[in-house]
Amino acid sequence: MHRDDPSLPDPLPHVDYEAFAAELDALRRELLRSLGPDDFAHLRNVARAGRASTALGYATAWVAPNPLSALLLAFGSSTRWAIVMHHVSHRGLDRIAEAPPEWKSDKFARGRRRWLDWLDWISPDAWAFEHNRLHHYHTGEVLDPDLVEHNTQKLRDADVPMVLKHLAVAFYALTWKISYYAPSTFQTLKRAERLKAERKPINADTMDNADVPYHAVFDPRTAEGREFWKECVLPYGLARFVAAPALFLPLGPVAAANVAINSVLAELLTNLHTFAIIVPNHVGDDVHRFEGPNSDRPELYVRQILGSVNFPTGGVVNDVLHGYLNYQIEHHLWPDLPPAAYARAAPQVKAICEKHRVPYVQESVWKRLKQTVDVMVGKRSMLRSRPRSRKEREAARAEAAE
Repeated sequence: MHRDDPSLPDPLPHVDYEAFAAELDALRRELLRSLGPDDFAHLRNVARAGRASTALGYATAWVAPNPLSALLLAFGSSTRWAIVMHHVSHRGLDRIAEAPPEWKSDKFARGRRRWLDWLDWISPDAWAFEHNRLHHYHTGEVLDPDLVEHNTQKLRDADVPMVLKHLAVAFYALTWKISYYAPSTFQTLKRAERLKAERKPINADTMDNADVPYHAVFDPRTAEGREFWKECVLPYGLARFVAAPALFLPLGPVAAANVAINSVLAELLTNLHTFAIIVPNHVGDDVHRFEGPNSDRPELYVRQILGSVNFPTGGVVNDVLHGYLNYQIEHHLWPDLPPAAYARAAPQVKAICEKHRVPYVQESVWKRLKQTVDVMVGKRSMLRSRPRSRKEREAARAEAAE
């Protein structure tokens, strides 16, 4: 840990953090006033498009193994997670009166509604804790369970040919929901529950899962392993790859087999798609990771921007294909807004950053994906900085102005 290392640089000594935060706060108030039925209608339409894609995928999947059916099924899965569940779980619709109760964060995908709203490998409760709490409010810290450079340190350090490292990345890209996200979120939640029961703090040292490999939770001989299979693996695995194909048995065993094959292809494609639009959001040699927690809200704002990356924005098709994760900077500033609000906010956030000379990184998903792979295999490393108190920031700004 280097949280007290004075040699770590001040990333933005010239910035008036308080003035910068004040402008962002004013924009947030403006965005909150703008929320209304159109924001709910927008997300509902995205959800409908995803379900229509799934329905069309199954309607054609029985004919033969084919890329069209697999792509349709994959798009439906990606949409339900990256756009619908993601933003509803973050309370994106909680302030909108026109949104019905089942679209609010305390009902959506909870209990039996998991089967209707978001049946996937990942436990909704585990996702809400790991992603909404730890990742968003500790972005780029070791306490962030999704800090890619930290999580892939063994791969980065491995003394093996580079081709093997790239093959390992390809494996995770094609399987990451079940090989990484489901076990990681589940282990993170269970570790936090144990710490709470033992009345121990939740911090970077107590929550670091480096000593527990992700695959350990797949062991059904352990109580946690059995719970993981019951909560994560079996519900989705049986529904997607057994029950759904079985529904086509009246059309013959070949039809059912075709649905099963297309379901497997769709799973690989939705993994690849979501890996490409999610993982690069916080990785690169121009992206910061932070040693220790932030000191106050203005620094939190700055960190969310220095630690996040946007993809090209604008246009419904473009935004949907990117899962609205092309507005990652805006989403990390204010995670409790619906996706349409980020499209309204982005030009203003970018202008505020330019005014205060705060880096606003925005590149194509392909360039960011290459950055991500390079970090994972050890070709690149992320920038590092440590917390600065308000007093330290003011002193640095005064010195920079001289």
